[in-house]
Amino acid sequence: MDQIRLGSSGLHVSRVCLGMMSYGNDSDRPWVLDEARAEPIVRRAVEGGITFFDTADVYSQGASEVATGRLVGKLLARDEAVIATKVNGQMTPGPNGRGLSRKHILSAIDASLQRLGMDYVDLYQIHRFDRQAPIEETMQALHEVVRAGKARYIGASSMFAWQLARMQSAAERHGWTRFVSMQDHYNLLYREEEREMIPFCIDDGVGVIPWSPLARGWLTGSRSREGERRTIRAETDGFGDSLYTAEDFDVVDRVGAVAAERGVPAAQIALAWLLHKPGVTAPIVGATKAAHLEDALAAAELSLSEAEIARLEEPYRPHRVIGHS
Repeated sequence: MDQIRLGSSGLHVSRVCLGMMSYGNDSDRPWVLDEARAEPIVRRAVEGGITFFDTADVYSQGASEVATGRLVGKLLARDEAVIATKVNGQMTPGPNGRGLSRKHILSAIDASLQRLGMDYVDLYQIHRFDRQAPIEETMQALHEVVRAGKARYIGASSMFAWQLARMQSAAERHGWTRFVSMQDHYNLLYREEEREMIPFCIDDGVGVIPWSPLARGWLTGSRSREGERRTIRAETDGFGDSLYTAEDFDVVDRVGAVAAERGVPAAQIALAWLLHKPGVTAPIVGATKAAHLEDALAAAELSLSEAEIARLEEPYRPHRVIGHS
């Protein structure tokens, strides 16, 4: 698998990132795999050339970070792996147990490193924008995390383009560390990021690493127009139900049609489309079955024609802004 630069930074990452939210012992989410069941999938990812792994402190209340450290640590030398985690969500009681204040960021990075069993992370990301924390306070705290050697780079996640611009401007003005990546909500069902965020990222040298590239399974056929839920996650994923609507099945059907013509699973077509889009470095792919991972590996090698891309995009209907909270 190709290893490419993350935006204009010097950091190289694999063309596909393995999302680690699906792994962790004793999770209360029924679709999450324990470490024993996750290990063969992560092993195959490494064999397939994936070196980029994304987690967050809030995933299964830290269990995902623990699993990430143990599983990746068995399979790759630390210098070969690119480990990303996130901060913002509620991890301890009270108002200081979440957010992007200096207090929480400096506490959260230490807690994440302890769970990961690592001295540093490669990419430390803010998990959404925090309207209650001053931008300068957040950016200075993140800069101190980098200066302390606890993170090599910093990244952001879903927010408005003007918010990212303000944060980058504050960092530049004070000589602090700037974001090198944007983890945003972007897939064939939700393309609002093409209006402002992605053009800004391209212009600013920020690599785009989309979350939910398969629309939480919608693009793979996990749901039907009639309301059928075909996977455990589809049956229990209320957040996914809030992101998409019945109109989006027009796009799902088009993906299925192109996939049938190609003789490949719909997931490969949806991921390949994303890998063809300007600014996209590495979609973050979740995998709870071996087939999910094989589709991701195959998509990185799948070339779509301009005509196929146009057909896939034609049924799209604009959405309200979603995924920022």
